[in-house]
Amino acid sequence: MIVPKWLAATVVAALMVCAVMLWRQSAPHAAAVHFSAPTAAEAAEITPAAAAAALVAPVSDVTPADREAKRFSRYDKDKDGAITRDEYFVSRKKAFAKLDINHDDKLSFEEYSVKAIAKFDAADTKHDGRLTPEEFATTAVKRRPRTKAVCPPGGAVTAAPEEPAEAQ
Repeated sequence: MIVPKWLAATVVAALMVCAVMLWRQSAPHAAAVHFSAPTAAEAAEITPAAAAAALVAPVSDVTPADREAKRFSRYDKDKDGAITRDEYFVSRKKAFAKLDINHDDKLSFEEYSVKAIAKFDAADTKHDGRLTPEEFATTAVKRRPRTKAVCPPGGAVTAAPEEPAEAQ
């Protein structure tokens, strides 16, 4: 007996749906945070000072002196407690070496501006050595838009279970 393809496909799809449902029921559920608006009584109890205190960021225990000591340590390559001229300029030497393509210890304009030249060439889609306004617009620095933080009114947050994350 030959089974029509559509009937076989339907049976396979139904079996897959059942398998997924059984798998989801047996998967452990993770707890998560659920944000909810405060009740009227809770909102009335929250003062502006209390709301501001709840939004204070934790204070770092790293002092400016600690940061400076770490920065000094990064520059002091031989760890002798002093930074030599060569140690101080090592990062600039690495940047120069990346730009000095022919390694002649001289930086030509073309070597210096290699990224700008590549950007121009990529934008010049007509390859005529000139950028139209449309071509020039593609050279603009791509910046991510700034996002504003959205805080719930009143500042009350409660924890509630979240649905489990989907498997990928």
